[in-house]
Amino acid sequence: MNLPPGKFGLPIIGQTLQFLFDRKFVDKQYAKYGAISKTSILGRPTVYMIGSEAAEFLLSSHMECFSWKEGWPDNFKILLGESLFLQDGEEHRRNRRLMMPAFHGQALNGYFATMTEISQRYLHKWETKGEFNWFDEFKQLTFEIASQLLIGAKAEDDVERLSKLFSTLTNGFFAIAPFPLPFTALGKAIAARDRLLQHITQVVHQRQLNPTNDVLSMLAQAQDEDGGRFSLEELKAQAMLMLFAGHETTTSMLTWFCLELGRHPEVLELARQEQRELAHLGQLNLDQLGKMPYLDQIFQEIERLRPPVAGGFRGVVKPFEFQGYHVPKGWLAIYSIMVTHKQANIYPNPAQFDPDRFSPERQEHKQKPFSLIGFGGGARICVGLAFAKLEMKIIAANLLRNYQWEILPSQNLEPFAIPTLRPKDGLKVKFYPLTKQA
Repeated sequence: MNLPPGKFGLPIIGQTLQFLFDRKFVDKQYAKYGAISKTSILGRPTVYMIGSEAAEFLLSSHMECFSWKEGWPDNFKILLGESLFLQDGEEHRRNRRLMMPAFHGQALNGYFATMTEISQRYLHKWETKGEFNWFDEFKQLTFEIASQLLIGAKAEDDVERLSKLFSTLTNGFFAIAPFPLPFTALGKAIAARDRLLQHITQVVHQRQLNPTNDVLSMLAQAQDEDGGRFSLEELKAQAMLMLFAGHETTTSMLTWFCLELGRHPEVLELARQEQRELAHLGQLNLDQLGKMPYLDQIFQEIERLRPPVAGGFRGVVKPFEFQGYHVPKGWLAIYSIMVTHKQANIYPNPAQFDPDRFSPERQEHKQKPFSLIGFGGGARICVGLAFAKLEMKIIAANLLRNYQWEILPSQNLEPFAIPTLRPKDGLKVKFYPLTKQA
């Protein structure tokens, strides 16, 4: 067998420590070995697949060779349960079909007012505060939107309590010590999971008896072609996934949006100009959100340069050949979003923040399929992508129309990747209305 090039590293732990703590590890693999290479991560022989061709192979053309359930680390399965995220084949297709209506079309339009109201409340709070850590604030804002629209949480103390529990839970995803003891990261994460599930179970029972307008109610009532519905356990697992996916990635994207615009005043001014022209037509509405091409370009460049998740895990369930190399069944496959987005032959000067890459004239990401995969690609592209875009554009448009911010000195803004990409110190800013001077 012609195995891919690379090294397995140390016995048992392989190169897990480099994977977790060396930010440049995947870049080094790619520079040394190219689109496919072998290593050993989390106790398993592993193949790295990097670049748009590799992403298309894994996410689309040879999906049958890979399993989500067999790929993601055990901690994800323990903490997020058997949700859509970890399902394969017909089970995944059936459940995705049941969930799709809650995240598209008319349902999506119904979320606009709630997203706007919550966003405005936070903007006023930030104006009063003046200085704060924006990552922490965005985490609360996006979690409140997610918990209210997805599972119908109302009370403010409920939202704050659940948000803290989720932070503890996500800290357990890549916990190195695999022992669920009370003082370990994994042990604390499991305790947080149990408390979250307790709350979600009560909410599911309420929604089954008295449906409301949140996503969980829609899922509780949803039926497949045979009249089948989600079971209680399935609803709990999907609710956990929605709460996690519904705020972690948007928090990351919004934080980087504000950081990059703070660093690039010329981009900020062009984005403001687009919003000024739309504001002359009246208050922000759904119709206006579809007429913001430059804002769309900025978010595409944030997705490219600062993708919330660095890559994805798959279990190899069927042996395959890629670029002349053989990968056996039972291996782990990791595809890199971060390094795929840095391909210099697709994105010239890839380290540079440049929203014009996505302008109608350049469209760099369309040179090759699967060159922009921050939210996945192919048949399993993120089910909540339209929900996330709606939320981010509402928040961004309000910020650009009405507020100014300055990045405060003496903070570490280097990217930190676990569990989702964020500036190391979270982005401390000075915040004030646009009409006033600092």
